[in-house]
Amino acid sequence: MPSFLDAPISGAYHLVNGLATAIEPLTGGYAAAVAIVLCTVAVRLLLLPLSLAAIRGDKSRAALMPEIREIQQRHGKNPERVQREVAKLQSESGTTLLAGCLPMFAQLPFFWVMYSLFTTAIVAGQSNQLLAGTIFGAPLGLHWPLFASTPAYLGLAVLLAVVAYFSSRRQLRQLDETASPMSRGIARLLPFGTLATAAFIPLAAGLYLLTTTTWTLVERTILLR
Repeated sequence: MPSFLDAPISGAYHLVNGLATAIEPLTGGYAAAVAIVLCTVAVRLLLLPLSLAAIRGDKSRAALMPEIREIQQRHGKNPERVQREVAKLQSESGTTLLAGCLPMFAQLPFFWVMYSLFTTAIVAGQSNQLLAGTIFGAPLGLHWPLFASTPAYLGLAVLLAVVAYFSSRRQLRQLDETASPMSRGIARLLPFGTLATAAFIPLAAGLYLLTTTTWTLVERTILLR
């Protein structure tokens, strides 16, 4: 792990582990799992302003695309003219094709810290106690295939598949009629990458992945109505 990540991961560890300790009288052996879910939700709430900015960017790009396609069809043989006309259109509308992308990039450090927290055995010079927690009898630190036959893994896989299915449907609905078959294929299959990812990460990270992808699905479904 890069040394510059030690401090934020250590801070996140003490926060999540402290929460797990606080709620243990209520949640028992599921304290670490519940703490992971609660902290993931807290991070997503913290990043909500960035998500809103990304949604506005998506809507801005969608609004410009018909006019951009018209410019490309009209001046397709003159790339420089297309570039000038598109830049003029963006200037007049007060947006750019990159609107909404920067907020997405800004979220990456938060997600990387959370992911690292749930995949690192040693944090702040001590054993990661979060990975010692259990859910349905399976330790949160176990990797597939060691827990592949347990109810915890099967439940995680089913829930990730359900979220991926609805995410895939939502992405397909967002594509317009001009989208290529390849674009539609990618939109259909990409959300199911979470299932493949779950095969290479500890159960704790899989629980984080399920929580954050579910949040994304619900958030975008509500905000893009």
